[in-house]
Amino acid sequence: MMTDRPGAAPALDPKHCLWPQWRVSPRVRAFVTTRAGGVSAAPYDGGAPEAGGLNLGLSTGDAPEAVQENRRRALALTGARDAAWLSQIHGTQVEDAQAVIDARASGPTRADASVTDRAGVVSVVMTADCLPVLFCDDEGRAVGAAHAGWRGLAGGIIEKTGERVAALAGAPASKLNAYLGPAIGPLAFEVGEDVLDAFVSACDTRRRDATAAAFEATGTAGKYLADIYALARLRLADIGIDAARIHGGTHCTVTESERFYSYRRDRVTGRMAAMIWLAD
Repeated sequence: MMTDRPGAAPALDPKHCLWPQWRVSPRVRAFVTTRAGGVSAAPYDGGAPEAGGLNLGLSTGDAPEAVQENRRRALALTGARDAAWLSQIHGTQVEDAQAVIDARASGPTRADASVTDRAGVVSVVMTADCLPVLFCDDEGRAVGAAHAGWRGLAGGIIEKTGERVAALAGAPASKLNAYLGPAIGPLAFEVGEDVLDAFVSACDTRRRDATAAAFEATGTAGKYLADIYALARLRLADIGIDAARIHGGTHCTVTESERFYSYRRDRVTGRMAAMIWLAD
């Protein structure tokens, strides 16, 4: 891990991050932030009013100078000079991470994923209940990060991002690894019939029963509890990634209030980041 450069902002303390536990090339570096380790005040704090929060979202209502300091701290932990911060739109657009960085002077890139095969270029997505998915191949030739809210997930953001990473790596998608970062859990994600219909109608007939099984009726007419992790695993399987290569998917942003931001729980809240890059 790189150390702070003289005069640089202090790096985020690694203890405030989640680190994928996957067996891949040491070139692959990745982490997901929590709500702790920054300078934001309540309601963007680090889980307690006296603990500084690591809100990384500029459109949340937090003080811009606090968010920029938080971003500097997160970026210092990567050792990189910049990251491909996106304007996320709950869609399925996948961009090249370096192109996102280069285009920033013209305004933020509207997309929900980025990929790269260049060392030192950081792909990043922000979440506060939606699912962040990180991708890499075994040899560390390419990486990517996807923001999978339910609309993007139903629309194919996972498949599109995985296929782009595989193409950059020159490997089949079956040789990719995926990490499912913290998201709204299956006991907290209540949705309507429209969400169930969106997933069932969009999936292959082979997957319809399994997709429907990821929704549990609540007892209230037209309401279901959706398992976003199960839905993501089905989409990863569709591009050939087997269960042994899928990691994470054990947290709930809504119920783990001291550790994670959650829009559904708090409405006014911060954003966490999932970051992945290739070391030199």
